[in-house]
Amino acid sequence: MKASSRKQRLIAEINITPFTDVILVLLIIFMITTPLIIQSSIKVSLPNAVSAKPNSDARSQVSISVTNENLLYVDNDLVTRKELRQKIKLLHDENAGIEVILFSDKLVRFKDIVAILDILNELGIKKLNIAAKQD
Repeated sequence: MKASSRKQRLIAEINITPFTDVILVLLIIFMITTPLIIQSSIKVSLPNAVSAKPNSDARSQVSISVTNENLLYVDNDLVTRKELRQKIKLLHDENAGIEVILFSDKLVRFKDIVAILDILNELGIKKLNIAAKQD
């Protein structure tokens, strides 16, 4: 009878250790993948350059992408040349030190690139980089 009188009580506590482990793993995954999300999802075949350097601070940057089909994108938004001028002007008015990175497919005609550079020069953009793959 002694054995039956010593019934074990059911422990009704919630163990949050596995939950905490899952949250920490998700946090690490998001920390690793966030810089990859910032990169443009527009497919552009960049030209090669020996002096190419990795991208630095993305907070004060705007990216302009020109595809092989001569489509213009400003930060993944499809725009026309007129809208490009307006959007860059608005961003430049908000932040005079904005940096523009031009992602151009290597098959885009040079006159199309010069037209974009001319727009940026008219707007007074001082910080301009042209993206390239490192050799």
